[in-house]
Amino acid sequence: MPRHSQILNPERHSELGALPAPTDWQTLEPVALLQNVLRLTAPNPGFMTGPGTNSYLVGDPLTGFVVIDPGPADADHIQRLWQAAAHPDSSGGNIRFIVCTHSHADHSPGALPLQNLCLQSGAAVPAILGMASAPTARANSQFIPDRAVHHGEELTLSPNALNSASASHTLQVIHTPGHAANHVCLLLREDGILFSGDHILNGSTTVIDPPDGNMADYLDSLDVLHNACVENHAEYIFPAHGHALPNALGAIAHLKAHRLKREAKIAAVMSANPAGDPDQWLPLAYDDVNPRLWPVAKRSLLAHVERIQMLQMTPSKP
Repeated sequence: MPRHSQILNPERHSELGALPAPTDWQTLEPVALLQNVLRLTAPNPGFMTGPGTNSYLVGDPLTGFVVIDPGPADADHIQRLWQAAAHPDSSGGNIRFIVCTHSHADHSPGALPLQNLCLQSGAAVPAILGMASAPTARANSQFIPDRAVHHGEELTLSPNALNSASASHTLQVIHTPGHAANHVCLLLREDGILFSGDHILNGSTTVIDPPDGNMADYLDSLDVLHNACVENHAEYIFPAHGHALPNALGAIAHLKAHRLKREAKIAAVMSANPAGDPDQWLPLAYDDVNPRLWPVAKRSLLAHVERIQMLQMTPSKP
């Protein structure tokens, strides 16, 4: 069973509650979510990023840290990440791996500057891990890791023989294409925590932007995450944007139901106007969404249309 019942931050009830006002977000100091998980939010709030990109540090001073999603190449944010990953005998840079959940511009560009900062300080140089961007990725989302991770791989931080009192931290890699072809989530096995990147957010639904985004893959990946959470007794989701989500299985089920409900609405609009186009379907399929969001919603509409047309072409089984 997960160990988080013993080490969750005593203030977790406010952390796991509703999304606070942007002024409540901490970008200058790391926030301890667990005894072995820190969150440092990048100072890049915006329409698409919400309060900013959450960079997570998993581990402890004796095992070293894994940095998940170093975020944009913001020098101050990178310096703060370096300082947060401190060893008892050093001021920072105790980083074993840097993992990018995917290659988008608010997640991966900070990886190389953070690695270089470790090198310049004389600390061990952490490898940059993740999956390489696919040919379908946009020009500003190109990414090649030092080493590609694979689905099911485990990244483990273990104490050395002199620090046997410290516990290990194991992150299981879960390939979750959908938001991006190279998207991965990470499950902290000992604590039952899912780091969901952009696949699952708090406060909004992620954009699925073809061709690198794919709605069929996205929905299939939700099922993969459901199974992984069941197998590992995961109870919480730590997203790349927004506060942590309690009830991981409920959050995944709610998100899938929302996507399928939207898809049914789009399919009905298409059926009523088969000669129409996405620009004509959009106002009807998203009439419950503020029109200023329609340009972004159109990307997900196109992904739903792609899946609907794929399902229509798939022969029915006798």
